[in-house]
Amino acid sequence: MAVVGAGLAGLSTARTLEEQGYEVVVVDKARGPGGRMATRRHEDWRFDHGAQYFTARDPQFLQQVMAWCESGHVEPWDGRIGVVENGRIASAPAETERFVAVPGMSTIGRALTKELADCRFGWRMRQAAFSKVGWRLEAADGRTIEADALVITTPPEQIKPLLADPELVATVGQALHGLVMEPCWALMAVLDQPLLADWDAAFVNEGALGWVCNQAAKPGRPTAPAWVLHATAEWSWAHLETDAAQVSVSLLDAARILPGAANVQVEFAAAHRWRYSRARKPLESGALWFEQQRLALAGDWCAGSRVEGAFLSGIAAARRINGR
Repeated sequence: MAVVGAGLAGLSTARTLEEQGYEVVVVDKARGPGGRMATRRHEDWRFDHGAQYFTARDPQFLQQVMAWCESGHVEPWDGRIGVVENGRIASAPAETERFVAVPGMSTIGRALTKELADCRFGWRMRQAAFSKVGWRLEAADGRTIEADALVITTPPEQIKPLLADPELVATVGQALHGLVMEPCWALMAVLDQPLLADWDAAFVNEGALGWVCNQAAKPGRPTAPAWVLHATAEWSWAHLETDAAQVSVSLLDAARILPGAANVQVEFAAAHRWRYSRARKPLESGALWFEQQRLALAGDWCAGSRVEGAFLSGIAAARRINGR
């Protein structure tokens, strides 16, 4: 079995398949696992610039989260979270308990990778071809992998270019029709004072920003005043190809409009574009399965666009392969 993508969906697929007795190889073009469950380091600062936290509503995922808590990989996060609207900030509505990985969100990807037999990074796939004998994956540098079944967990827009068969491309395209992934610009910044006094994070319902978070407020993080700011999908679309340095300036200007933040000074700032951040209208199918080609497609976009959804989508893909 071959799994393309070492985000949470791909790693969840691979672990489930190995538990069922299959030999699995996971490939990813990145240097390490995790996808948007990412942590960026700069000097003594640490930024969760992708997924900020996660919740656990499904019993199967909650069981996994409890296991991660017992192993020290995850802790609950009781952050003081507000909502900014009309120039004011108030408490956010109560939500299911929030969790974060420790000491960074990338911890979960690394922990899952250690459980797997064969994960290959820096493996940029050029093409996947299906024949009567199975799948043949070819990397950009000429390396190949043979597999009985294939699971692709990349963003939907990246799936069709990987497939060699025009008929399969058309079939997959029909299944993915109308599915759009929204971008998100993320700003990592070290400030001279808290961006929001008396608050650890906030949803922002006005202007360019959609979310701001003090990284030091999360368990296991350095105490340095490192903040992550996420732009809205609308703003990110409008500035999709804007230079990262200019994005940093613009989002810092937007941050200074927040209540009490007018005089905030910046010691460090860097922007990162998540081109495929989350589905505008995610599917709820768990995973897509093409029986004739033994091809499964999975990802958070297939199960509600949550961290929990990515994990459950991986399990759903493995079950499709196993005929469940």
